[in-house]
Amino acid sequence: MSAMDKMRNKAEELKGAAKERMGERTNNEQMRGEGASEQMQAKAKQAGTNVKDAGRNAKESFDR
Repeated sequence: MSAMDKMRNKAEELKGAAKERMGERTNNEQMRGEGASEQMQAKAKQAGTNVKDAGRNAKESFDR
């Protein structure tokens, strides 16, 4: 499930980057801001996923 979460987060990040670039090219500050916000949210989700993975790995190492 973690790999799927990582792929979804990366897709959201790329979508936000594309939206931000379109906002820059069309001089649309709202779209640019939304894109930047979407990127930051995706990065925060990815950080949470990484922490979850690290916790799971640590638990597995103690269980052995």
